[in-house]
Parts: sequence; C-alpha cells; structure tokens
Amino acid sequence: MTALDLPAATGAKTLRIGPHVVDPPVVLAPMAGITNVAFRRLCREYGAGLYVCEMITSRALVERHPKTLEMITFDADEHPRSMQLYGVDPLTMGKAVRMIVEEDLADHVDMNFGCPVPKVTRKGGGSALPYKRRLFADIVRAAVEAAEPAGIPVTVKFRIGIDDEHITYLDAGRIAEDNGAAAVALHGRTASQRYSGTADWSAIRTLKEHVTSIPVLGNGDIFSADDALRMVAETGCDGVVVGRGCLGRPWLFRDLQAAFTGQPVPEGPNLGEVSRVLRRHGELLADHMGEEKGLRDLRKHMSQYLRGFPVGSDLRQGFGLVSSLAQLDDLLAQLDPHVPFPVDAEGPRGRQGSAGKVVLPEGWLDDPDDLTVPSGAEIDSSGG
Repeated sequence: MTALDLPAATGAKTLRIGPHVVDPPVVLAPMAGITNVAFRRLCREYGAGLYVCEMITSRALVERHPKTLEMITFDADEHPRSMQLYGVDPLTMGKAVRMIVEEDLADHVDMNFGCPVPKVTRKGGGSALPYKRRLFADIVRAAVEAAEPAGIPVTVKFRIGIDDEHITYLDAGRIAEDNGAAAVALHGRTASQRYSGTADWSAIRTLKEHVTSIPVLGNGDIFSADDALRMVAETGCDGVVVGRGCLGRPWLFRDLQAAFTGQPVPEGPNLGEVSRVLRRHGELLADHMGEEKGLRDLRKHMSQYLRGFPVGSDLRQGFGLVSSLAQLDDLLAQLDPHVPFPVDAEGPRGRQGSAGKVVLPEGWLDDPDDLTVPSGAEIDSSGG
C-alpha cells in the first residue's frame, strides 16, 4: 500500500503500514535497553506515531526465553503493538511470526537487518545478512507468509551496505518489496560507519526512486523537528524513523507532531519541565520493573536529560546513583526549575563511536547467492 500526499505545506505524507495509519509519519526506532514499555509510553504521551519495542530474537521467542517474553510487554492502550524481530533462518523466522499470530502478540512486525554490532555481523546477522540476497529474500518471505492470515504487516529495516565496496540497499529494497513487505526503512549509513560521521540522506532518496509500491522510511541524524522535515523534503521519503534523537528528550515527538501538522514547534522545556518528565519516566519504570530495578534503569538516561543544563558535578553524581523515587524527588528539588532549555542540549546525542572494519564470517563475501543459514548467528538473547 502506497503512501498518500498530505498538504504540501509540510511536505509530509499520510503513512500507511498495512492497515495502520501512522500519523504523524514518525516511528520510534527500537533501541536495546531503551524502548521498553515505560519509555514507549512516555514517548506516546507526547504524540501519535508508531513505537517499536526492543529487538526480539526469533529463536528466543520460539523457545520462550523468560527475558524475551518479559520484553514483549505492551500497554493495554498501545496500538498498534509493534515488535521488531531479528533472525537469520527462514524456518525460525516463520515459526516466530506464526507464534505472534496464533497468540496475538503484536499487530506489526519489523525485521532488523541493520544492526552493525560486531557480535552480530561476525556471525552473518544484522547488517551483514542482506548481502546474501537469496537468503534475505527467503527470510522476508517466510515472515510475510506467516503474518498474512492475520493481516499483520511486515516491514524491513536495513543499512546502505556492509561498507562502501559492498552496497546492498537497492537490492534489499527491491527484494523486500517483491516479497510482500509493507514498508522498508533505510538507515543512511553502512555497517562499517556504525553511528559515526553523517548519514547519507541521498541514499534514502535513491531508494525512494527505486521502491515505488510501498512506503520508504528514512533513518539517521534526526535530532530535531527541522531535521525530520528536511529529510522528507530532500529525499521524498514517506516517513522518518527516530532513534538516538529522542534520548533524554521524549518531547521530540511533540515537536514532530507540530512540525508535520504545520504548527509552530514549541520551545525546548525549562529545567522544571525536564524534571517533571524525568520523574514521570521514573514512575513508569518503577511500575514496569519494580522501584529499585526501575530507578537503576533510569540512571542511564540521566546525562541525556540533564545535558547542557548547569547542574553541579555532585548533583549529577547523585542522579547517577539514584535508587528510589524518594531519592529522585530529593535530587529534583535541588534543581532550579526556571533555567531555560540550553543551546548546548541541541544536536547529536547518543552513541556515535568511530568507523571500523566489519567483522564477517570467513568467506562471507564469496557468494551472495549462497542460501546457507550462517552457523551460530541465531542468537538466543533479545535486546541487541
């Protein structure tokens, strides 16, 4: 199903993924250890869109690993329920999606072929796998065929390629389209870039020119509402996928909602409002995990929430050791709520790292038509 034009004032489109209308055309990217049910709810409170849970390994789902089953929790009012699957074996992927259908576990399945992490690519998984074109096609087709009876759309996310010498995204887009994917998403980097440098939005434009019957989503370097509008204008993509840009900044979805509807984008929140959001995040994590575990999980978000604000080192250290809501309240009470949102908080955030050689299985590049399922790549732990 293709995307339809919206008012040209924003350059945006009505994004349809199978039966689901995604308005605004914004997708929260799955992030390991981040996009649990608490963070997704926090983001949803700022605007509509599609919010994807942490990556789930198809084998772990089929084998009912306790941690994986815990990770596929959704709010009662979360719709559509969106689950990202990782897999390298058409047989296991088909079983996983049939399980999702039979047990009504999700309303949308996204497939991860974009992970650049060495522990994944060295086994032939993630962003290494689209190089094996026939195997990639079989995996996509297995998921689509298993999902079809329930009308569950399957989407596919991938990168530009392994490196500059092994570009795969146009083949991946065509293959996904031909095998029934409801949409494709391109992260405008190669696996060798990881999260370094600048995303190549021109590749998103090229993919959009080649994949014409299903929506094409763009991903990479969207850190503000303006970035999202520029990506749509420059590439013609049907929607955007936001990952690192919302870390410690869930109100980005409010900004995106405004931008895509032609409304003024709100000013960044002052420290008092950031404190309120941080407290809400803590509450949701406590509800989801229990107070002690939830507040420990919140620690990883502190530097992103407080980025650029004049908060002393002792206070920052306290936030980094928080273990209860009462302790969090005491720390928040020491912040000046009137401090305006700082310019230093804008721009790229999250992991960036440096580019590097992609670790692949021996002989991986010898035959792109090889259908052999990579040995040991069907990892049994979810979350990335």
